[in-house]
Amino acid sequence: MSLPIGVHPLLSVHLHLHLQSSIKGGCRSLLLTDMWYYRGKSMREKSEAMKLLPDDVKVLYFASHCVEPFVQIITVNDAKRRLSLCSSEDSEVEEPQDQEEVEDVPILSNHSKLLDDHHLENLCVNMPARTHGHTWQLVYSTAVNGSSLRTLYRNMADLDCPVLLVIKDMQQKVFGAFSSDPFRVSKYCYGTGETFLFSFSPDFKAYKWSGENSYFVSGHRESLQIGGGGGGFGLWLDADLYHGSSYSCPTFHNVPLSTQQDFIVQDLEVWTIQN
Repeated sequence: MSLPIGVHPLLSVHLHLHLQSSIKGGCRSLLLTDMWYYRGKSMREKSEAMKLLPDDVKVLYFASHCVEPFVQIITVNDAKRRLSLCSSEDSEVEEPQDQEEVEDVPILSNHSKLLDDHHLENLCVNMPARTHGHTWQLVYSTAVNGSSLRTLYRNMADLDCPVLLVIKDMQQKVFGAFSSDPFRVSKYCYGTGETFLFSFSPDFKAYKWSGENSYFVSGHRESLQIGGGGGGFGLWLDADLYHGSSYSCPTFHNVPLSTQQDFIVQDLEVWTIQN
């Protein structure tokens, strides 16, 4: 119960409380019916007076004699969520917090040579919610389909959903891009701000859209480009999906995804949501 008045920060007075207790809903509630002010009392006298309060009651605030006091009385069961009389302003009893829900790890319809559960967990956190809870299907793999950008485009010709590009280079670095749109040949750039670059080398890092430009994806017969605007592409692959490069670019403000800006592709996979 609270009396809504000003609070004085100094413990300068003593409140003598006459309390009546009742039971409401199985909880102890207390009614403040009377109070007196005592000035000039010793700390020992104040301490002894406070012993008159029941063991399961705490008084949190004391007010000066010149203002109407603010008094709040709570039971010990509630006290764990409040500041105690002897605690600092910033001190609060710690409570166990509910563990944040982890999104469902994407289910892969095929075995991946490049992605494990740890990779998928990190990617899922950064992918848009509309992709969660779906099975991901392998639509292109250099191990299955050979190394051809033309084949990659052909396998995605009928798709209208996001795609995940994953690359492992000869240095064993794994990185890639999430694209809001399937890869295709186009005269203009396409995609949305959901598109991002990522790297697992050495730890996972996602490079989201910076908002600086909209050069998300540009597909050509001779190359695939993701991110750009600063003289280099965030991720670039040639027509044979063999040579690639990665530079810092304004679209994502990324660092080069590979150890070397120019790299050789060892394996490449493209995954998409299964309809």
